[in-house]
Amino acid sequence: MPLALKTDKFGPIFDADNHYWESSDTFTRHRDPKFRDRGIQLKEIDGVLRYVIGGKVFQHVPGPADVHNRPEPGAFLGMFAGRVKANEFVEAFDVEPSSRPEWYNRDKRLEVMDQQGLEASWLFPSQGVTIETTMLDDDIEATIECFRAFNRWVEDEWGFAYKNRIFCAAYMAMSDPDKLVQELEWALERGARVVNVPGGPVFTRDGLRSPAHPMFDRFWGLVQEAGIVVASHAGANNSQFQGIELLRRMYGEQADGSDMPITARNSMSGSPIWALTKSRSIHDFAFMLVAHRLFERFPRLRVAFIENGADWVPPLLKALEHLDHGGEYKQNPREQFIEHCWVTPYPEDDVEDLVRRLPTSRILFGSDWPHGEGFAEPTDFFEIIQHLPVPDQRRIMYDNVRELTFA
Repeated sequence: MPLALKTDKFGPIFDADNHYWESSDTFTRHRDPKFRDRGIQLKEIDGVLRYVIGGKVFQHVPGPADVHNRPEPGAFLGMFAGRVKANEFVEAFDVEPSSRPEWYNRDKRLEVMDQQGLEASWLFPSQGVTIETTMLDDDIEATIECFRAFNRWVEDEWGFAYKNRIFCAAYMAMSDPDKLVQELEWALERGARVVNVPGGPVFTRDGLRSPAHPMFDRFWGLVQEAGIVVASHAGANNSQFQGIELLRRMYGEQADGSDMPITARNSMSGSPIWALTKSRSIHDFAFMLVAHRLFERFPRLRVAFIENGADWVPPLLKALEHLDHGGEYKQNPREQFIEHCWVTPYPEDDVEDLVRRLPTSRILFGSDWPHGEGFAEPTDFFEIIQHLPVPDQRRIMYDNVRELTFA
């Protein structure tokens, strides 16, 4: 369907999930020289730059996107629905970085946004969201410094509210509460309207902590006072592996799954338990925000769950219903989530089922553009909401994220 026919019902659209690709100096341009040999390193491996953390090549991404080919937007859209084979995934990485300046340059991006019918968009890291917890395992202090430098690269290259159309999320590494507040204050001074926190427990020097622990209350209080949005964009979360290990011990699996029948093993972890935990990280993160009374302490907070899909929402709502049997919460926990939280569904999600459980005022349009697993064009998102009433489509495609950004 031509773009005009998709948007002329209600005008421009506002995308809650766009991305830039990071360049080779993203983590190092502004890094304090004393951390030169700590945190993420750039090293030439077999003739190409790769990320190295703790002396090991980081395997989750090939390396800086300005020296590694990337896939076309939508090239493996069916990957998470199981429709893309491994060889198709590998072969999709064939786009030369220099051929897509809009992936790296904000003014070129605005030109493309005009063509796409986008009035504005939130932009998130592509590789930054996958790296933090691996660095934290190795060196918390260096991780905080690398993401401090990362945010300054974002300000240089994209800005936090460029022409009131491109709103980049400042990345909030939460491991040190004092530095966390300092970083938030710095971002707010530069116009940030959305900040990103990882979706899981927080790695601190004293061990794992809930993101709703009172030790972070100064951060949440400043967020509330500033009226900005906290997003939690999907990414790697190494704490998930601790949950997998716990379940393995509970069910008597060997660490590598070697005592299980070969048909019961999983190629990603050696254990079928990996599949059980796939959506647990964001489900549990959201549950803890409510259970640990974050929204009771800060009743004006707004949290957006970006590129986490929505299949975890129904079981979360059921779990929250069980939370308040004693009537101890000021507001029903299920209603707390609905009041304070927004979600972006995946292409394969059943949005019609979602709207039976969650108001359309809490659903956001997110295309994941220009990633290979996202939509080829942002307006393709219309395909998964086309059966909703036009006013609901408008709310999802435009009103909700605009209200969150400018409230």
